[in-house]
Amino acid sequence: MENGIFEGLKVLDCASFIAAPAAATVLSDFGAEVIKIEPPGAGDPYRNLPNLPGYPVSQHNFAWMLESRNKKSLALDLSGPEGQAVLYRLAAEADVFITNFPPSVRQRLGIRHDDLMPLNSRLIYASFTGYGEKGEEANKPGFDSNAYWARSGLMDLVRADENTTPARSVAGMGDHPCAMALYGAIVTALYKRERTGKGSHVSSNLMANGIWANGVLAQAKLCGAKFGERRTREHALNAVTNHYRCRDGRWLILSLLNEDRQWPVLARCLGREDLVNDPRFATRPNRHARSLELIRIFDEIFATKDLAEWRRILDGNGLVFGVVGILDDIPGDQQMLENEVLVPFEGDSLLTINSPIFIDGASKVAPRHAPGIGEHSDEILRKAGYDEASITQLRASGTVA
Repeated sequence: MENGIFEGLKVLDCASFIAAPAAATVLSDFGAEVIKIEPPGAGDPYRNLPNLPGYPVSQHNFAWMLESRNKKSLALDLSGPEGQAVLYRLAAEADVFITNFPPSVRQRLGIRHDDLMPLNSRLIYASFTGYGEKGEEANKPGFDSNAYWARSGLMDLVRADENTTPARSVAGMGDHPCAMALYGAIVTALYKRERTGKGSHVSSNLMANGIWANGVLAQAKLCGAKFGERRTREHALNAVTNHYRCRDGRWLILSLLNEDRQWPVLARCLGREDLVNDPRFATRPNRHARSLELIRIFDEIFATKDLAEWRRILDGNGLVFGVVGILDDIPGDQQMLENEVLVPFEGDSLLTINSPIFIDGASKVAPRHAPGIGEHSDEILRKAGYDEASITQLRASGTVA
């Protein structure tokens, strides 16, 4: 398994944007050969994301390089029979086919599960949608900002209170967790194929993943639970599971669930051992009843030192807390580097983000830079058995670019 546990696995990534293609990216990290099928001309519209208003300005196409590393690009027009014939030839020899086209578009392009499975009974057909495969919204387009973040209730629930404007999600925030769900479905189907010899149709969608991410509170609502009033940070019910601003403007968050044991330790670290025996805060019920008062005390204490100093003070004492990270922290995050969360591209010092699965004894391939549009078209066609004359004809007709 020098080249990954999926060495020899052939994957057709016939999808766009993030969630579905990123599932193929994870397969490629473990050695699968992934062919990115995109339309001639502009290619996958996701290539253009960094050019949209509000996105960071960079000399690199940072969005494309993350989702499409390790892949080969075939620029193929699927709107006509010639392009569909090329896809059918590739699908006949593939192990996995991934798409996020809505059911109606799959039918129009001739790439439904029923179109491809007769060509290859061992094929894993993986489809991803915004709102599922059935019902009146099956063909409705969706991005994670609306189908995952907004539809699930998360967009509403992260507000400080009912009067605060709902919070926008950031690019790919829902797509990347969704990619892991689709990856898990594909790998489960591959395991089933090992046992039965037969392929499967697997699917996932943004809406289902969003409600799964919001599962704790959504399940409470399904159980008819009564919800209390939403409270701002300053009015939180528990001061030791709250976030605080440091002197330098950075924030940290406390998550002390084992409160009886951790409360004296926290008080000592904060230089306020007197709080342990203070009758206002001596017991957990007292601390909760006077949470607003304790939050004000903590606000004053944390404002006396910078975040880095608080990290040194709190670390190593068994206290559960976290830094509210900012993007500037990431390139130099030693913990991420040592655990290969951040890894360099092959032959380059530029870092990228590793897929979040690690298996002892199974190495990942060194990340290769994402392809240009149709960069590997001829190579892929030759490997599929097309001769030079056929390739020339496909190019002349505009079927391949």
